[in-house]
Amino acid sequence: MHVAQRFEHFLETYRRPDGSRWTGQKLDEATGGVVTCSYVTNLRKGRMENPGYEKMLAIAKAMGFPPEAWFEEVPGDGTRAALAEGQDLAAKVGHLFETMRHPATGEPYTDADVARMSAGVLTEEVAGIRTGKIPDPTVGQVAALAADFGVEPSYLVERGKRTPILDGEVMDALADETANAILRESARLPDREKTIVLGIVREFGEGR
Repeated sequence: MHVAQRFEHFLETYRRPDGSRWTGQKLDEATGGVVTCSYVTNLRKGRMENPGYEKMLAIAKAMGFPPEAWFEEVPGDGTRAALAEGQDLAAKVGHLFETMRHPATGEPYTDADVARMSAGVLTEEVAGIRTGKIPDPTVGQVAALAADFGVEPSYLVERGKRTPILDGEVMDALADETANAILRESARLPDREKTIVLGIVREFGEGR
């Protein structure tokens, strides 16, 4: 869905408390001028292919929809959700660089690795986003970063929520067919049985 169509959907779905649609003027006021009337007009007319990160969050916060809805194929169900203040984008991207390992080398990713994986969407912006020098990347750049690291865009967008990142050991375990099957089957069990299974697995581990 084109960003202009998505925004029109938001305008129709996430109304003001009195039931009226948001206007450029009201969004300008609600965002403290972060999103101006002219910006809203250009966004609706399709002139803004990639709204900036801060503007994207400001619109979501003002209108009351979850910011990850910008990335979803099908926008949310209309539930209002306020943005929680918390970790900024640079900190979350930095956490990805610290946690994730390049599958080919086993070493941490470099800025050049991530830029190359984005197929041209990201170049020198990687370092700028990671260090906070570029606090307002585009939607496309945020999506490319998420795709490079194999996480959902919502990890980078939702403030106050730190999605757990799977480390290399967990990823290797999930890649094992038997271990994966154990995980899937045990996930269906009641909590008491899960505890029993965990105890059995740990006993086998201690006996190695």
